[in-house]
Amino acid sequence: MTWVDLLGYAASISVFATFCARTMVPLRILALGSNVLFSCYGYIGHIYPVLILHVVLFPINMFRLIQVRDLILEVRSASIAGLSMQSVLPYMRRRVIAAGETLFRKGDFADCLYYIASGTLEIKEVGKVLTAKEVFGEIGIFAPDRKRTATVVCLTDCELFELGEQKAKELYFQNPSFGYAVIRLIILRLLENARVFVSAS
Repeated sequence: MTWVDLLGYAASISVFATFCARTMVPLRILALGSNVLFSCYGYIGHIYPVLILHVVLFPINMFRLIQVRDLILEVRSASIAGLSMQSVLPYMRRRVIAAGETLFRKGDFADCLYYIASGTLEIKEVGKVLTAKEVFGEIGIFAPDRKRTATVVCLTDCELFELGEQKAKELYFQNPSFGYAVIRLIILRLLENARVFVSAS
């Protein structure tokens, strides 16, 4: 057995290892290693179809690895920074509500979530006051029955931006940082509401 044969076996083992990888980052790294080994094996052994195949596959695997890495960084960033609405505002519709008006009532059909540009609102059932740069109304659009879980009243004149239910769900599936941040916001809101009801009882 020559060292060229050993190189071929090593390349084959690296391909086998990719099938044992449980997550995408190790899989792509192993795939890149196998591309290098098979390229060397094809070049030295004059097996040009193998050489061409793995030379072409190398940038593809590198691109996919970068995509996975960026996806992980996006989700980590969302978990640290919370929900940033700046990139979402172009998809939202501006709405001005006068002080004293009820934005929606408990049990109403939920068709959008809201971002507060200015003003103050109150969630009546829990007595929570919402101010500028906060997001609310997210639970209803993702609830199975699509019903509002509380009543929200404007305490002052408010400038709001609303994101429709369909667009919110599109962003949820297409933008990992938005999706992760929304899930995190919903969980925090539910935990907060649970604490209020426990303390009230």
